[in-house]
Amino acid sequence: MAFLSGETWQGRVFTGTWVTTAGGDGVVREPASGRELGRTGIAGPVDVAASALSAAEAHRTWAATPFQDRAAILRRAGDLWQRHGTEIGEWLTRESGSVAGKVGFELHVAAQECYEAAALPGHPYGEMVPSEAPRLSTVQRVPVGVVGVIAPFNAPLILAIRSVAPALALGNAVILKPDPRTAVCGGFSLAAVFEEAGLPPGVLHVLPGGPEAGAALVADPNVRVISFTGSTAAGRLVGEAAGKHLKRAHLELGGNSALIVCRDADLDRAVGAGAWGSFFHQGQICMTTGRHLVHESIYPEYVRRLADKADKLTVGDPATGDFALGPVIDAGQRDKIHALVTESVAAGATLAAGGTYTDLFYRPTVLADVTASVPAYRTEVFGPVAAVTPFASEDEAVKLAADSEYGLSLGILTGDAMRGLALAERIPSGIVHVNDQTVNDEANVPFGGVRASGTGSRFGGAAANIAAFTETRWVTMRADVPGYPF
Repeated sequence: MAFLSGETWQGRVFTGTWVTTAGGDGVVREPASGRELGRTGIAGPVDVAASALSAAEAHRTWAATPFQDRAAILRRAGDLWQRHGTEIGEWLTRESGSVAGKVGFELHVAAQECYEAAALPGHPYGEMVPSEAPRLSTVQRVPVGVVGVIAPFNAPLILAIRSVAPALALGNAVILKPDPRTAVCGGFSLAAVFEEAGLPPGVLHVLPGGPEAGAALVADPNVRVISFTGSTAAGRLVGEAAGKHLKRAHLELGGNSALIVCRDADLDRAVGAGAWGSFFHQGQICMTTGRHLVHESIYPEYVRRLADKADKLTVGDPATGDFALGPVIDAGQRDKIHALVTESVAAGATLAAGGTYTDLFYRPTVLADVTASVPAYRTEVFGPVAAVTPFASEDEAVKLAADSEYGLSLGILTGDAMRGLALAERIPSGIVHVNDQTVNDEANVPFGGVRASGTGSRFGGAAANIAAFTETRWVTMRADVPGYPF
């Protein structure tokens, strides 16, 4: 792997130059086999402080770079995701357990994020506003300076690039802290792409690290905006710390998304959509369909067909064959999934399919007869588990769908799309898909949740990205200095 060779990243972090880290070494491991793929440096607070200082210095020159030059670098980066797609895709497969479809999806979105970001430098960066005084009065959007990006393991490339690309395009320097379990595909791949695209040294820093590095990033005075994607529990801590240090935090957190299957839905397609929404990437997606709310008239048949589909899905090492599901990320995640399944069955749910595992390969699981008291109904499982609950009326479906602390994504399957849209208006959610499942993402649209799914901040689309990664500044200009009474 010449592009992401061990000589490039082993035992180090990327800061525009290659430097030894203070936090020690970490193992890059293949979940499917347990095999060690290599080692990488683990950043500590000392590394974060050094990178933040370097990034703050590099930002000034980068922000002053002509907009067309910044745009050109982002366009080249978009091309490079495709040029090096085979190699980066292999890392996504081996390091994150992604099957072929998931790999293709991440690479496609990564390229699109760069192309969309390439248009940002050419956007109007302010407006003229009226003034009571005889002067030119403008409101400008200016780079914040240094943006800290904390990205998780589950969609490591997408969940990093969606903040890194627009932040860079708008003239900021960036410190990216990927999860150490996906440090290559979610961290060093970005460093290598942007370096080859011509990004100046010091503008992008990649620091794989744990909670200590994350806390240092949030606290560092040179970092003015935090873009965090992760669990709700961790997001609360990040938001609290960011508030203490008077800096903005864009928090994209967990979910337990509902899929409402109305009585007039096409049952074959509904089951396919539901299976995809729950089992894609082993359910390790924030938008995963956690709760299937199915009209009682079709509920028994839906459960039977979904369980049958789950039983037929293949699970295995995606590096060795074409499987529907790969491994979950590690034993801790597997054990959490299994505990929630067994606790849910003990609480009254019926195990219709799955509920077993071999090593890190967890079978797609269907839980029927799920009530509001069942753990899988209330909790973000983050595994390949579909919890199915019947409803008798639209009002009950709305009540059930809204009965969650989360509010990320919502799917409604119906023969009457307008009725589906009317249902969606009654349910709090940052994302709604009528006649589709809950897992969707595109680079040009706002993305984010409400309630415990996030702060309502959005990534994606010009308006949202400009708001997220710039500050507002009022600037006036007079022809002459006015006279004052004293």
